[in-house]
Amino acid sequence: MKRKLALIDIPSVIHTIRGQRVILDADLAVLYGVSTKALNQAVKRNRERFPEAFAFQLSGNDIDAMRSQFVTASRRNVRYLPFAFTEHGALMAANVLHSKQAVKMSIAIVEAFVLLRKMALSLEDLTRKVNELEKGFLQHGHQFEAVFEAIRQLMVPPPEKPRRKIGFHPT
Repeated sequence: MKRKLALIDIPSVIHTIRGQRVILDADLAVLYGVSTKALNQAVKRNRERFPEAFAFQLSGNDIDAMRSQFVTASRRNVRYLPFAFTEHGALMAANVLHSKQAVKMSIAIVEAFVLLRKMALSLEDLTRKVNELEKGFLQHGHQFEAVFEAIRQLMVPPPEKPRRKIGFHPT
């Protein structure tokens, strides 16, 4: 059964692995309308176009970290470790696939990466501005410390609640 992803779903398939934002080969293949095998074959045929900064193969440790991060049920039922594509790697993959859908989707993927980057930069900018305000107010007294502490707590995303596993749980 082929799954489909809508354009609005693209940010949900962008993960952070090894400190980089990436899309896994299976998700990229769905977006580009090809099989994962066809995508990986195109990458292997054009390996010189995919340096480590564009695409890399995940290790067993990466998969274990993803499993704990996303609470996936098991390792992917595959023989080969998946590839992870950075923004540039996803764009390069569209170039080696030569399909119209791949070209259209590569534009949407780059836009999703840009949106995530803007969100990260705006959070950094907000943090910098709060720090500047705090320095200015603290020169006049410490009565604003509680206000700035409350603002900092609002800027931190709430921790994810542990999800209850699906299925029968004997008590």
